[in-house]
Amino acid sequence: QSQLVESGGGLVQPGGSLRLSCVASGFALRDYAVGWFRQAPGKEREGVSCISVSGEDTQYTESVKGRFTISRDNAKDTVYLQMNSLTPEDRAMYFCAASRRRWTMPNMRDPSDWHYWGQGTQVTVRG
Repeated sequence: QSQLVESGGGLVQPGGSLRLSCVASGFALRDYAVGWFRQAPGKEREGVSCISVSGEDTQYTESVKGRFTISRDNAKDTVYLQMNSLTPEDRAMYFCAASRRRWTMPNMRDPSDWHYWGQGTQVTVRG
């Protein structure tokens, strides 16, 4: 049983864009800090971006800075990851996760900071 559900993945050409969405099942995602992670075949899971409960604080891994934007829409209780200028190195399964930490930003490198996960959505970048 997945606690979060990702959508928006697919096949895109290099230089193209995708917008991923994350929603929660059974609770209000707006009450949690949320992160996006990705894992490519043969590689470790990598933290991509995260956003605070308020939406005022965001973090990005260096390789996506200037290309990806994380945001949240409380009316829709949805967290997004807008991905622009995609390259083949962005190909991975993308997961969203929620953290019970409320007053400080979760650590994207600490698995114990992330409590609820989705099943992932595949992003493929190929010409």
